[in-house]
Amino acid sequence: MKKRILFVVNTFSRAGAETALLSLLKVFAENNQYEISLFVLMGQGELALSMPENVRLVNSHYSTKSVLEKSGKPVMIKTVLCALLAHGNLFRLSGYLLENWNAMRKKKKVRGDKLLWRVLSEGAERFNEEYDLAVAFLEGGSAYYVADHVRAKKKAAFIHIDYEKAGYSRNLDRDCYLGFDAVFPIGENVKNKFLGVYPECRNRTFLFPNVVNQEEIRKKAKEPGGFADNYNGIRILTVGRLSPQKSYPVAIETMYLLKQERADVRWYVLGEGPERKKLEHLIADYGLEKDFCLCGSVDNPYPYYAQTDLYVHATGFEGKSIAIQEAQTLGCAVIVSESSAEQVQDGEDGIVCELNPQVLKNTILNLINEPRKRAAFGRKAALRKTNCEEQVRLLEELL
Repeated sequence: MKKRILFVVNTFSRAGAETALLSLLKVFAENNQYEISLFVLMGQGELALSMPENVRLVNSHYSTKSVLEKSGKPVMIKTVLCALLAHGNLFRLSGYLLENWNAMRKKKKVRGDKLLWRVLSEGAERFNEEYDLAVAFLEGGSAYYVADHVRAKKKAAFIHIDYEKAGYSRNLDRDCYLGFDAVFPIGENVKNKFLGVYPECRNRTFLFPNVVNQEEIRKKAKEPGGFADNYNGIRILTVGRLSPQKSYPVAIETMYLLKQERADVRWYVLGEGPERKKLEHLIADYGLEKDFCLCGSVDNPYPYYAQTDLYVHATGFEGKSIAIQEAQTLGCAVIVSESSAEQVQDGEDGIVCELNPQVLKNTILNLINEPRKRAAFGRKAALRKTNCEEQVRLLEELL
């Protein structure tokens, strides 16, 4: 009989972790030993349209509208309200919500989304099936749901972020990771941060880098698309959700400093998210409406990577960025901040830079003025190989 595997994810819109999950689903879907199912906690996201046909979406109701775009917000709000009302959650979880809200307030970092994951987990639909393996692919809601509401012989959880900086705590999680048979951080830094909070999990915590299909990325990069503004100067590209952790205000200020130096450069950002309005106001304040372009989310970002002169990923905290891996696959010269240092060989296939507008400006200018170095970085980066066989074996061993 086929082994039954359930993957659970919070949302399924176009972002790094979700894209990595899509690649992993495609790998497992090719193996007829497994019956693969997916449950999306919020029942929403456009990536469901790209799933392999033999992966079963178990949600009884599902919307393909993105949670990152305006059209998807009403669906998301309705889901949250229904979860609050389900099973008396508004009253049943009031103590939990108040306690953790107070803890966040004392640290001066109240993160409402982290509080809502418990509500969404408790309010989501439930199923009677038993699985051979259940995989929580993201922190928060999917981890809580798999821990509390899925029947499975084995359970595994992925960690994609700097656990504490992202706003999680053991009290918020109710120590849920202690009940998983395996925990898979996607990078060494992510692993160390997680084990600093959950040292008991050390013997069952294993690195599981993002699954990146390099052949598919290179193929899609040759499809029609990419920049359409006929700009002839240097193009800088960043790909990522418009969220606080991505530190876009630093990039915007850096762009302002570049224009002060009369640099012939334009910066493009592919991605959508809750910070759009704030970032648009900041761009206008600096007078950069034509120079710092928020292009939104696109179905195929790879022609942009292939056509850019420089890829910059300057974030405040990061797990292991799939966008950096995609840029490297397509031979981009890459500049990253210190949060992504493990993904770049500094001075060999890219540059690791302090997250500071002045320092970042100087680093970009130096690389702009050295086209041979940019080309050499890109060639070296393109040689990086991603092999998912070892990672997939980690999941298979649990079975």
